[in-house]
Amino acid sequence: MDFEFSAEERAFEAEVEAFLAAERSPDVMDAAPEQLSQTVDTQPKRAFMRKLAERGWLGMSWPKEYGGQERPGIYDFLLTEALSRCGAPQPGKGVGIVGKTIIRHGNETMKRLFLPQIMRGEVEFAIGYSEPGAGSDAANMQLRATRDDARRGWVLNGQKIWTTSAHFADWYWVGARTGEHKHKGITLFLIPMDHPGLTIRPTWTIGDERTNEVFFDDVFVSDDFVVGQLNAGWTYICEALDLERFAMMPVGPLEKKVEAICEWVRTARRDGELVRRDPRARRAIAQLVTQLEVARMLQRRVLSEAVKGGVPTCESSQYKLFMNECSKKTANAALDLIGSESQLEAGEPTAPLGGRFARSYRYTVVDTIGGGTSEIQKNIIARRKLGLPT
Repeated sequence: MDFEFSAEERAFEAEVEAFLAAERSPDVMDAAPEQLSQTVDTQPKRAFMRKLAERGWLGMSWPKEYGGQERPGIYDFLLTEALSRCGAPQPGKGVGIVGKTIIRHGNETMKRLFLPQIMRGEVEFAIGYSEPGAGSDAANMQLRATRDDARRGWVLNGQKIWTTSAHFADWYWVGARTGEHKHKGITLFLIPMDHPGLTIRPTWTIGDERTNEVFFDDVFVSDDFVVGQLNAGWTYICEALDLERFAMMPVGPLEKKVEAICEWVRTARRDGELVRRDPRARRAIAQLVTQLEVARMLQRRVLSEAVKGGVPTCESSQYKLFMNECSKKTANAALDLIGSESQLEAGEPTAPLGGRFARSYRYTVVDTIGGGTSEIQKNIIARRKLGLPT
């Protein structure tokens, strides 16, 4: 399997890196990025996204009839990785989960309304799958959509949780129950976030980020905003997650964390001795660097399968599971190597590495949930890769 990039791909990567160097700004970029933190939640970040659109970098792999360039998916990957390394917001859900599903399954009304806005970087989406009784097992969602024939649409009542973008997104991409079959009774809807009957309440995570509860009280959705076929939503959800999981978990933030702890070890002293001379420290660093390289190769396997036109279900699960564990091990090792001062938070004047790893230690827990929990990834690998019984 050839994981090397072509000269054209390397040239595009260099072009993106030069653009990011010119656009570097603390209002847009996180100096210590974590995996899921690069959201488009401020006006400067929205303006940055429009700049990406002006360069034709959004939806590069989309069909030309919808504004894309029909470039290989490798270019979307290179853009995502470059953005992740500098903590910049990423195209994310609109270009990926929402846009690609609308292209495959959406009606003409949706295509005319949403696809041009996505390509121009003008619209943000929140994703609503998880519920109080349907977190890891999203197919158990109970948000109810009841048919309203008189108005030619559906009325939604219930609740969603862990909707990270709900407080700043423009539209809600949400799954609701329209049938009794667990997997063949779910339909996807698109709802404006300012719709009457939607109530948003904040939930703060251990990683210092806001997610949200969203409550539905007789929220009406017309048939024009039903995504694809009735009761086919679960198929669309799984399809999108399989294709996007490697983009949701770029390796760039992990690279930067490993680089940061390596730099610290190179110059730090303890009891007058250089930490890098301690065999235990050298062993810990060697393990982190090795695990980072394994993560890169697992990611390339996902990419290779996706570029060939396959659906990298098991490869995505293997990569995400390993990445989550690698992120936790990196944060744990950093705290062990730095010692008690590593618990100082960002903003403390004497915090080593700006308090980066105190935050990272907490944030790695969040990574094990977003995009499907580690337990779900293990189940996918067990059933679909190893053929084990349910």
